[in-house]
Formats: sequence, C-alpha cells, structure tokens
Amino acid sequence: MNKPRPNAGTRANTIRRRPVVLTKRSTTAPTRVAVLGTGSWGTTFAKILADGGADVYMWARRAEAAAAIDREHRNAEYLPGVTLPANLRATSDLKAAITGAAVVFIAVPSQALRDNLTAIKPLLGRDTIVVSLMKGVEKQTGLRMSQVIEQCLEIEPERVAVASGPNLAMEIAKEQPTAAVISSVSLETAQEVALLARNRYFRTFVNTDVIGTEFGGVLKNLIAVAIGIVDGVGYGENTKASIITRGLVEMTDFAVAQGAHAETLSGLAGLGDLIATCQSPLSRNNTAGRLLGQGYSLASVVKQMQQTAEGLASVAPVLEIAAASGVEMPIVQQVKRVIEGTMDPRDIAPHLTTASDEPQSEHGETGEIAPLGTGSVKSGSRLWRRLFGSGR
Repeated sequence: MNKPRPNAGTRANTIRRRPVVLTKRSTTAPTRVAVLGTGSWGTTFAKILADGGADVYMWARRAEAAAAIDREHRNAEYLPGVTLPANLRATSDLKAAITGAAVVFIAVPSQALRDNLTAIKPLLGRDTIVVSLMKGVEKQTGLRMSQVIEQCLEIEPERVAVASGPNLAMEIAKEQPTAAVISSVSLETAQEVALLARNRYFRTFVNTDVIGTEFGGVLKNLIAVAIGIVDGVGYGENTKASIITRGLVEMTDFAVAQGAHAETLSGLAGLGDLIATCQSPLSRNNTAGRLLGQGYSLASVVKQMQQTAEGLASVAPVLEIAAASGVEMPIVQQVKRVIEGTMDPRDIAPHLTTASDEPQSEHGETGEIAPLGTGSVKSGSRLWRRLFGSGR
C-alpha cells in the first residue's frame, strides 16, 4: 500500500464563509446534468435534480437497468415503489450521458472511482463541473474522492465539488424534508451546484471546507459500523450514545489534523450525517456492523450486502493517516480488530471510549480547558478547544 498523504489538503485551500442563502437560480433554461451511477443514492440524487428543474441524464452500467428507468420511470432494484420524474432519463452510453452536461455528478463505489474516471476524462466539456456524491477514501492512496477526481481528470479544484449530509436515500426518494451541504474551494462553484440540487423537500447549504465536508462523510461511516456492532451484540442506548459522542470527538480530531475546520464537523456533514447513519436501519454501514456484531465474518457480511458499505474499506487507510498525524482513534481501532476477526464483538464496548484504564478528562489531558491552538492532539481536546475556546 502506498503511503497516504495525511496533509494533502491544507487550510490555505479553504476560505471560511458564512452560510449563503440561495433564493433564485441563475438561469431560466433547464440545466443539462449527468448522474453516473444508478444505485440508491445516485438515483435519488438524480431525482432531486430533476425535481429541481434540471434536465437529467443518468448513466447505468447495465443496458437493462437503463432501459427500465427510461421505460418505467422506476429503479425497482434500489428504490422500490418510487416513481421517477419524466425529465429524468437513463442510458448505458457514457458518451451520450455526459455530452453537453454542465455538471456531472458521480455516484459509483469509491474504490472503483479511478477506473471510471479514465473513461470519463475524454468526454468532459472544457468547463464542466464534477461533483462527488461518494463518501470514502481510496484504499491504495488514502486520497479523498475530490483529490482522486482532480488527479485523474487533471482539472483545477475550482471545478470540483462534493455533496454530503444526513442523506439516507430512501427517505429522500420518498420526499421527506432533508438538508445537505455542497462544498467546493470555489464558493461560486458550490453555489452553482447548490442551486441545482434543491427543491421543495431538499435544501442545500454551502461551504468551502472540502476537507472537513469529505472527512465528515467518511468518518461517520466508521462510527456507524461501531454502532451496528454493539447493536448486533445487543447493547443498549447508553453504549450507543457514548460511542456517538466520543466518535464525534475522534472525527473532529482527525479532520482538523488534516486541515479541516472543527465547526464543519458539528454541521450537516459531520454531526448531522453521524446521527442519521448511526440510528437508521437504512444505513448500509450500520447494517454491516450489525452483521459483524452478530458473529458473521467480513466475507459473509460483504456477500450479504446488496450495496457497498464504504466504511469497511475506509478503516485501514483512515487509521494509517491518523497514525501519521498523531491522532488517537480508539473506537476505529476496535472496529478494525472486529473486522479482522481478532476481537470478539462482545468485547468491544469496554474499550471504545478510552485508550487507557486510567481516568481521563473529557476535555483534554489535564481536565482544564486549554486555550485555542495549544496542547497535543488527544481525544476530546481539539473539539472542546475549537468549539468553546478557553473558557476564561
């Protein structure tokens, strides 16, 4: 495995902005967009865009899947019972899907992204914006999805955006009110994408903290696997609440060490997504964890899962980056051991919230709330310092 680049993104690449209220579209003509991937999230996001007025073309790898969506306006395999809009069409011809698209949204398994980008590259328009709908880290390189897109397509970061938030596909497909965040190093790009991805049931906010937005989506999957494990074992709400709370600390410590802003992790891409993913049986990562907690091996879990649980593939690269950054992640470490079969799932809870048997402060090493920018990267200290200051 190639050595990850823990500091591949820096704060210099992000501009801190207040949330922007988006009230109208920049054009009256329908914008032509493409969505690559017809799984539950790709199809749901295509529906969001179509319901928002865009002219949407989906790309499906299988011709029969594209034909069913086009003919019946349904994706019965992934969104049973959901009727898709008439202005949403599907094709298995990648060139036909992408040609003329102002924005291309990508919703393929994260570990297959690089191969897909090779086919996409010669088809992109000169000014086409590319949006990642994926929540993963490339296993071989430790790169975030936006970094893989920039590297493979050889496009500037200002043409890349990411979407994240508490976005369980089936709930949104049923038009239950939901919020999300669009992030790009270019505020203008984030706004342009956000204006497309909003309608009466789906509200989008924007930020320029791509690092925090992406890592929020990646890391919450790992905590959701932990929640699933203890749920499968049969532990109750106290255990789950402890894991979610301390898990958010681990997420924030890790993301800030890579150059993210702590407040991003307390927003839709962090805490919002964490809550939704950890508490819902619709979550693939929660389901994978629950099967592990019930005693199934990793191979058996993967075989039973209809869709990819990104958290399973992200554990190892995240822990490598954490080690290189000096960040402690005891919860994720325990998840790794369960996945590898070196820890009984029933033994996981006593080890989850501390790395030591010694009593430890919730706020840092000494129990005092340290001033911003001081102290080492220990669980709890970064989150408390950055969110609440020195307390003096």
